[in-house]
Amino acid sequence: MGCCSGRCTLIFFCTLQLVLGLERQVFDFLGYQWAPILANFLHIIMVILGLFGTIQYRPRYIVVYTVWAALWVAWNVFIICFYLDVGGLSKDSDLLTFNISAHHSWWSEHGPGCVRREMPQAPGVHTTESHSYITVMGCLMDYQYIEVMHSGAQILIALLGFVYACYVVSAITEEEDSFDFIGGFDPFPLYHVNEKPSHLLLKPMYLSP
Repeated sequence: MGCCSGRCTLIFFCTLQLVLGLERQVFDFLGYQWAPILANFLHIIMVILGLFGTIQYRPRYIVVYTVWAALWVAWNVFIICFYLDVGGLSKDSDLLTFNISAHHSWWSEHGPGCVRREMPQAPGVHTTESHSYITVMGCLMDYQYIEVMHSGAQILIALLGFVYACYVVSAITEEEDSFDFIGGFDPFPLYHVNEKPSHLLLKPMYLSP
């Protein structure tokens, strides 16, 4: 009963992680954040693996998910430190885009209440865009705090998934050990007697003259 309840809870957390991971992937794509895009892609794969292992009673897959959950927590802690400028990190750097482009978080221009002010290109200036971005005003919340809230939610769910994954692996292992102890995996129990059919009994042979 406990294992079933733990599995159902873990399935719920994996499903929630999958939904939030897809949502985060969309906004990271919009902001051209290549490092988070790769991390989100791996995260989605590992969550699907953990979900499959939970449904199919595959503890090895759940163990892989458990290890990834710990790594995912570490990655989101890094993201929080990045956007809060902890240590030598800076949210204004191009670290998350692999220094390929100068794009930043999608929320920096499209956060709640944000109003962008733009102007046409100056004469003689040739760029790949039809207008130049100047400033953003009226944001109800700075974009770095929105990113921090996203990462905080990911950490919380990942920690809960980690705990329930460990519990489910332990419960499944105990059930398998108990089943093996009573002979569930023994194809030839000791009490089994291999009797031959009556038509296979030896008959006396007569010599021909």
